[in-house]
Amino acid sequence: MTRTSTRQMLRTFFTATAVIGTMAAAAERADTAEQPQPNIVLAMADDQGWGDAGYMGHPVLKTPVLDQMAANGLRFDRFYAAAPVCSPTRGSVLTGRHPNRFGCFSWGYSLRPQEITVAESLKQAGYVTGHFGKWHLGSVRPDSTVCPGASGFDEWFSSPNFFDNDPLMCHNGKVVRTKGESSLVTMDAALAFIRRCVQRRQRFLAVVWFGSPHSPHRAADEFKKLYPDQPKALQNYYGEISGIDAAMGRLRRELRRLGIAENTLVWYCSDNGATKRGSTGGLSGYKGTLLEGGIRVPAIIEWPERIKEPRRTDAPCGTVDIYPTLLDLVGVRIPHQPPLDGISLMPLIDGKMAHRDKPLGFWVYPAKGIPTRSTQLLEALMEEQTGERPPSPPPPDPGRITRQYPEDVFPGPSAWIDGRYKLHRRADASGQATYQLFDLVADPRERHDLSKSQPKRLAHMKADLESWLRSVVRSLNGKDYQGQLQP
Repeated sequence: MTRTSTRQMLRTFFTATAVIGTMAAAAERADTAEQPQPNIVLAMADDQGWGDAGYMGHPVLKTPVLDQMAANGLRFDRFYAAAPVCSPTRGSVLTGRHPNRFGCFSWGYSLRPQEITVAESLKQAGYVTGHFGKWHLGSVRPDSTVCPGASGFDEWFSSPNFFDNDPLMCHNGKVVRTKGESSLVTMDAALAFIRRCVQRRQRFLAVVWFGSPHSPHRAADEFKKLYPDQPKALQNYYGEISGIDAAMGRLRRELRRLGIAENTLVWYCSDNGATKRGSTGGLSGYKGTLLEGGIRVPAIIEWPERIKEPRRTDAPCGTVDIYPTLLDLVGVRIPHQPPLDGISLMPLIDGKMAHRDKPLGFWVYPAKGIPTRSTQLLEALMEEQTGERPPSPPPPDPGRITRQYPEDVFPGPSAWIDGRYKLHRRADASGQATYQLFDLVADPRERHDLSKSQPKRLAHMKADLESWLRSVVRSLNGKDYQGQLQP
């Protein structure tokens, strides 16, 4: 049997089992539904720091739309990206799982086609699904097993990595040239999809992943002009965030015009903490580290039908929670669901959850990122599609598991957040580790190590973290897929 036919059988298996689970869940909720299921928009910035918004007290940035969303909806003050860099966090959004479970170690790594995505899952509940903007979870070529179209998205307008103004994009497998500020181009494509869904009376999931404010920062003139007193570099950085803000404003206005704003859930966050040009809001560390500044990110949910009064929460939540929250919301159950690291936040959304019982785990496996140059890749694909160059061979199969990792050695930094406490584990290549313990409520900048003064807490959190790390390695080695077809 060929690899292609095996992958097709794998997809058929996942789809069939998801349908069975959805039918059962639908039967259970048929008599209890109080309101129509919402439309869903998941928006994500690229490298926006925790302090990079007006509502966070930034002295310069102009983000009136995000400020209004934070004032109207549910504002998260301790929301965590699953990883301190982009691709892994994006994988966690789609799966509800820590990215090391499927080998997405760093930027440029991909999904595995064995993973079940939120797009695939919500399709079983009748949602039409679309992806718009940065993908960075594998190739966007239409023959890739992890392109957006192969990962559950009915419509996609995607870039292999971050992108600047006037970007090339891949629309349902075909490269197209666009004109305009990058965030607005992305949002306009999403809004065209949303309008079609509304016209057809279809519920939708729109995943809108901006390419900003990733370096090199090249803001449009209209947004640079908002910061005349700043150095050129900051005009471009701040201008890119204001471009995102304008795009979110365009979304909110169109949702109101279409008459669907009340029952549309809009969830906004960033994929990792700030670069050194950005703001961590006073937290320690930056992008690439597991210090708070590297993984704590801005996050807001606006959903007027369900969140009627503005609220703030300091409960630790994260990108791994998006998948289980949305599945809980629409009533989808996935048979043979691989282990999840996230939880449903529906009780939090409904004001019935004050604390998080399940800790959050983090682990940066020591692996170099893989360069992914969007413009070059899309130019090459366009030349293939216009006949200017011969077709390239199919992309390598990202689902083939060729290496087994030891289940008792966990190199690289990892962390464990349990309520107000955070444990840092730093290990060398042999797995020899040192530990630090911090109280994030009393010490958000992680300056005062409590590991010696609280030995019982240290021992308990250390044991929990290492148990979780073993679970992650078992997933990485493919044990979640046992009994299922493998590529």
